[in-house]
Amino acid sequence: MRIGVIGTGRIGTIHANTLSRHRDVGSLILTDADASRAQDLAHRLGETAAPGVEEIFRWGVDAVVITTATSAHAELIGRAARSGLPVFCEKPIALDLPGTLSAIAEVETAGTVLQMGFQRRFDAGYTGAREAVRSGRLGRLHTVRALTSDQTPPPAAWLPLSGGLYRDTLIHDFDVLRWVTGREVADVYAAGSDAGPAMFRAAGDVDTGAALLTLDDGTLATVTGARLNGAGYDVRMELAGELDQIVVGLDDRTPIASTEPTGPPAADKPWTGFLERFGPAYEAELNAFVEVVRGERANPCDGREALQALRVAEACELSRRERRPVHLAEIPGGAAAPFV
Repeated sequence: MRIGVIGTGRIGTIHANTLSRHRDVGSLILTDADASRAQDLAHRLGETAAPGVEEIFRWGVDAVVITTATSAHAELIGRAARSGLPVFCEKPIALDLPGTLSAIAEVETAGTVLQMGFQRRFDAGYTGAREAVRSGRLGRLHTVRALTSDQTPPPAAWLPLSGGLYRDTLIHDFDVLRWVTGREVADVYAAGSDAGPAMFRAAGDVDTGAALLTLDDGTLATVTGARLNGAGYDVRMELAGELDQIVVGLDDRTPIASTEPTGPPAADKPWTGFLERFGPAYEAELNAFVEVVRGERANPCDGREALQALRVAEACELSRRERRPVHLAEIPGGAAAPFV
């Protein structure tokens, strides 16, 4: 199997490393807007660098992995679909609903595969939580609390391109909330604060956000996010039911300290970022993509799944701006596919 990797930045480099050592992947063709970066990575891995995207398609590949800037995702997904190629793409498909819907339509018209990079679906903790909910261990689920807090903010130049806190960061929480619970979000009420560094205000973004989500069975969920959490990178999900309560993301590296006299001590080596925290999950999602391309498993996260997470993020942005509850029915692109 020959795979084209378009984009060799941080996450592209990780994916290329995973695929290069995969027993079912014979070779890679790498390209990047920064040609020297792609060449350097290809040299380190013993793979081939291409001058540009055109060569990826012209030289012939069996599948494409897209890890470029978000602004290029939708066009590249469409290009691959028209070429009959299966695609793995980092989230999101696009930063707006029209672009997302257009790319999904191209994939569905072509009858090809689009697997989205929501790596938390491959994390052991979230997988365990999903199994606990689906098995009935928790009884009736009544409360979910999810959070994502970055230790340090992204570069100022990235903020205007990111889509904002809800679309860029908390979209992972929205996706995994749906995946773990098997429920849809019915309505949201969101708020944000830009009281931190001025670069967030300049970008029209917030550095801290919170949302109250009501699921379609009445379960209440809170989702919070922060760009500056000095203690470390913190990603957790607590799920409380009538019979039991569990938590994802609580281990000896969780950046939190108890004030109780008998509480656990602060982590000696707290998580510092998402690449470290979710390393095994990133590898697992690419292994799954290879299996999908080989016809050995069903697509674990298609474009319609990514669309539903984006719709929740869009609803939160609308709620924050207009300071009101927003029903998901107000956001185009409903009719989610059934959970499996």
